[in-house]
Amino acid sequence: MSDSSRPDDAADATGHSPAAASDGTDAAAPSASEVLGAALGGAARRAGLDPAEGKTTGHVVWAAMGGWRGILESVLPGVVFLVAWTATYDAETRSGNLILSLGLSVGLAAVFTIVRLIQRQSASAAIGGLIAAAAAAGLSLWTGRGEDSFIPGFLTNTLYGTAFLVSALIGWPLIGLAVGFLMGEGTAWRADKRKRRVFFWLSIAWASLFALRLIVQVPLYFAGDVAALGTLKLIMGLPLFAPLVAVTWLAVRALYPRTPK
Repeated sequence: MSDSSRPDDAADATGHSPAAASDGTDAAAPSASEVLGAALGGAARRAGLDPAEGKTTGHVVWAAMGGWRGILESVLPGVVFLVAWTATYDAETRSGNLILSLGLSVGLAAVFTIVRLIQRQSASAAIGGLIAAAAAAGLSLWTGRGEDSFIPGFLTNTLYGTAFLVSALIGWPLIGLAVGFLMGEGTAWRADKRKRRVFFWLSIAWASLFALRLIVQVPLYFAGDVAALGTLKLIMGLPLFAPLVAVTWLAVRALYPRTPK
């Protein structure tokens, strides 16, 4: 997308015009919404989700998943845990080899992280995944219950789902804050009913994704079905994440059509 498609070419990342401080007075401090929008927009840009760049939907979805490498780093530790648990499952004790399953899973996540560090590539996602895996493994080993390794994931889905839902209900949807930063219009989109409506429903859709994961997986946690939990966590991960990224991208691009040069 060319720069001419941005709602306000003169505005900076927070939606303020540089001319605002040209009279020698200090610019107003950014509001909480602008700070949050900048944080969300910056994260989206680093993930390759900047509508202003005019990339294809397929390219954007692929970038959001991290390409083949990102997919492997996201999926393989869970697959290894599931395979090890299933292979060592004892019907009498209704349990698998917890130490082996968690050790292989966390070890693989550590290998992915170390390789990125050695290659001096961005390892923030891998490190975050390793920390999450280690925390989940630590909790599970402490309680001795394999299903407890899924609790951090439940908490994450609850946090994200609540944030998207509440932001939409109070009229400041997170999708809108991020897009407003990326498109250089700050919070000006709130004056456009169409944009507010689209951003509202996109945020509701994301909240619904996180809620659906909890609705399906939490009953299995209480049933102690680790194999089913592991399987559904994989199925409800990238396979649901990718289509929703595509829908979000297409909806945002429709709101900000590219202007021919």
